Amino acid sequence: MALTREQMAQRIARELQDGFYVNLGIGIPTLVANYVPEGMQVMLQSENGLLGMGAFPTEDEVDADMINAGKQTVTAIKGAAIFDSSQSFAMIRGGHVDLTVLGAFEVDVRGNIASWMIPGKLVKGMGGAMDLVAGADNIIVTMTHASKDGESKLLEHCSLPLTGSGCIRKVLTDLAYLEIENNAFVLRERAPGVSVEEIVAKTAGKLIVPEHVPEMQF
Repeated sequence: MALTREQMAQRIARELQDGFYVNLGIGIPTLVANYVPEGMQVMLQSENGLLGMGAFPTEDEVDADMINAGKQTVTAIKGAAIFDSSQSFAMIRGGHVDLTVLGAFEVDVRGNIASWMIPGKLVKGMGGAMDLVAGADNIIVTMTHASKDGESKLLEHCSLPLTGSGCIRKVLTDLAYLEIENNAFVLRERAPGVSVEEIVAKTAGKLIVPEHVPEMQF
């Protein structure tokens, strides 16, 4: 069975390490803030100028002025800092973010990512993704494995305008966790109840399947 958005966020949270500075992109990545392991010290950064983002607020905690880059209301943890977005991007461009989690429309076997526009559709702006992929070494992309029409999003070549080139090494979809090595996707884990055959059928780019592919545990 495909992972829910919450399960995807839980799986990504396992990649966090004590002391990490982490940028969470818009969409599924923002949910990771709800699953930081208890006792772990992680500083979540929002590119609009918040370092120390906490979990989403309860109804009693909502502060309309405290928002993330996706304009969702958030909380701030003890020790958080609020600053100008130019300083936030200086932190990103300077390589001071330990882990970046982004959504995407497409990823290909060369580690290219397309995440900012679909030609012919309304584009609100490119956001900070281009800076994030240029300034970060450790990036996880999270997205559905295929479109609503069943078309694979894991491709041999991206068809949409690129956000970044050769910068992606890890992809978590609703079906699997994969790594990109030597111009191929390598299947590392599969969602509970999802067969290897289904993942193969929905992956358009070259896919390497090890002899044993464990199921994710929740």
